[in-house]
Amino acid sequence: MVAPRRAMTTGSSARLLPVYLSCLGYGVQAGAAMPLVPLALQQHGIDNVTIGFVEAVWGVGMIATAHRIPAVAARLGAVRLVCASLAASAALSVTFAYTASLPLWFVLSFLLGMVGGVPWVVSEIWINLVVDEGRRGRAVAIYAALMAAGMAMGPLALQVVGVYGPRPFLACAAMALLVAVPLLPSWNSAPAIAPTHEGGFGRIVLLVPALLIGALVSGLGEQAAFSFLPIYALTSGVPVETGVLWLSAFVIGNIALQWPIGWLADHLDRRAVLAGCALASAALTAALPLIDATGPAVLGVLLLWGGVSFAIYSVGLALLGQRFRGGDIARANAALTSVYTAGGMIGPPIAGTALDLVGRPGFGLSIAGFYLVAGVGAVLALRRRG
Repeated sequence: MVAPRRAMTTGSSARLLPVYLSCLGYGVQAGAAMPLVPLALQQHGIDNVTIGFVEAVWGVGMIATAHRIPAVAARLGAVRLVCASLAASAALSVTFAYTASLPLWFVLSFLLGMVGGVPWVVSEIWINLVVDEGRRGRAVAIYAALMAAGMAMGPLALQVVGVYGPRPFLACAAMALLVAVPLLPSWNSAPAIAPTHEGGFGRIVLLVPALLIGALVSGLGEQAAFSFLPIYALTSGVPVETGVLWLSAFVIGNIALQWPIGWLADHLDRRAVLAGCALASAALTAALPLIDATGPAVLGVLLLWGGVSFAIYSVGLALLGQRFRGGDIARANAALTSVYTAGGMIGPPIAGTALDLVGRPGFGLSIAGFYLVAGVGAVLALRRRG
């Protein structure tokens, strides 16, 4: 056990408030937007494997640009870059609303990935740059919990605007613009991002392999859940509206569990906390096919899965801030988000293929195997010093 660390200073708390508020709004927008493309494509008769690949193209766009985000933010300023990306995201959402062309949806998904990852990457660098080490785990937990709170509200918003047709896409475009509002007072006072140019992705992998494996698997599981939980509900014999609400249960688990897990990450070896989250996620997803989809137990499993699987990434983010300093944080954070996104890119095709080939049991079992690999990797990392 490591000694408890000092509390976060008042100054750093004030500097985190704008990004925290923006992340809450970004979570609402993302939670509403994520299920829209899969549901729209399914309504047009597209198979699950193709839906998974359309979802994965978002990750291709994100990975193609993530390594450039710190440098562009250093040149333009963090808030300016985030606001520009949100305006572009809104325009793309409007375009989604008025097209039924499958090839165009591939293009739009790629472009949305290019701009959609900017608020995410910049926010995480912002947090790690200003937070005190004594509360890094809990500061990251607040960020993840606010994102989760927003994501939980996103699917609920779809109950008002619907899940099909142009209206939900237009609502998501409006929400993207609102995300920028809390950041505007920090237009000229956001922390300066000055990435280093020493080393590269390979060096990050050598320094923190277990952390990156965890990020990969976290992205895989979370994107598979957001893309296919509503469709998994349909295959389990429950209405699609209930499946959309399952997404809320998944992310509400993050709200409930993120703070206690963040507290553990500030008082225990963060590698042990990471291992526990990954192994618990493996057990929960392996049990998912055994649970009656029409009973209340499935909500409990989804709550727990959502909480511990989100924490794989947030604990990894705290580990990153613990391991790297200064400009290295920006470079390492870009690597972390790229790996997470790569997991999200392969997660939906894996889940879609498992659903098509194996049926209902294939969804949970296919994801559980990857969580198990991440858990074993984190356990092995405990044997390393430091």
